[in-house]
Amino acid sequence: MRVLSIDVGTGTQDILLYDTEREIENSLVMIMPSPTVIVAEKIGKATQNGQNIVLTGDVMGGGPCVRAIKAHMEKGLKVYATEKAALTIKDDIERVRSMGIDIISDDEVTNLSNVSEEIVLQDIDVDALSNALASFGVDMPEMIAVAVQDHGNSPQESNRIYRFRIFEGLIDKGGSFEQFAYSAYAVPEEFTRMAAVARTLKKQDFIKDTIIMDTGPAAIFGALLDENALQPAVVVNIGNGHTLAAIVKDNHVVALFEHHSSALDGEKLQKYIMDFASGKLGFKDIFDDGGHGCYIRETPGSDAIRSIMITGPRRNILMDMAEEKKDSSVWDKLYFASPYGNMMLSGCFGLLTVQLDKEL
Repeated sequence: MRVLSIDVGTGTQDILLYDTEREIENSLVMIMPSPTVIVAEKIGKATQNGQNIVLTGDVMGGGPCVRAIKAHMEKGLKVYATEKAALTIKDDIERVRSMGIDIISDDEVTNLSNVSEEIVLQDIDVDALSNALASFGVDMPEMIAVAVQDHGNSPQESNRIYRFRIFEGLIDKGGSFEQFAYSAYAVPEEFTRMAAVARTLKKQDFIKDTIIMDTGPAAIFGALLDENALQPAVVVNIGNGHTLAAIVKDNHVVALFEHHSSALDGEKLQKYIMDFASGKLGFKDIFDDGGHGCYIRETPGSDAIRSIMITGPRRNILMDMAEEKKDSSVWDKLYFASPYGNMMLSGCFGLLTVQLDKEL
């Protein structure tokens, strides 16, 4: 059996081709620019060339591409967008219109006479992936697993709160891998970005099975595959955009907090981890600091935590701490997770958690 596991982040998309016929350490791997970075570069080139653009495709990750769209308009250049593509910018179409973006139908795209650049928005480019593998004589597998960060559809509410309420509900349902993972035919409506990925995958006749989930939980479950992970564990994924921490007990997420990585330094994050493990961290502590929130359904207590696993591309927030600032109650149990020897693939391995449990 082969599975293409893709973890779509803000800076990179990390790609692993898992094959049960070979050692997992010999899996084929690609670390490539994320789709939003690729789109941002295309928009930037159009800006430099003074070209009006039309955005088509579907909902995808924002960040770099949304900043590029705004910079494009600041130069006095036009931006048109189909409705699905426009939802990448804001969940509310009227707010997108108020920014000066013209919303058009799919049929109107070909009739735009003053546009020289069409830019397709999508988190998963199946053709690009297929061509990349084919150039090395490798066929696409029949199973695809994808992780994207999804704030949910929250046009009238803070997306920080909305995203976190979704996580709370999943923890209350049990917090297992199965609660966080979906097939392309079972993605809840509120997960607009995951639903867009599902639509992309369902168009491909060769794909027989799918797994779709959020990047944060994917990294959490992947870090637990590190040889040093002992549960109950605190697992922290320090991503380029977000930092997500979870308490995991018997392979179930029982508590979680999420913040923005840019708002954290080593000392602050270390204190959050200590308060989180002891049950002292509250929703307002994180939310009022600009983060998403904290939810503790249960905690075994800091003394019962057996390992603190750190993963993610911004793990240097903790790695670079001065020795005199490191609290022994944290660092005596802390490990920088590297499942199967590759930290960048925590999310990819997390997507494969159930399959790896079966095979290994």
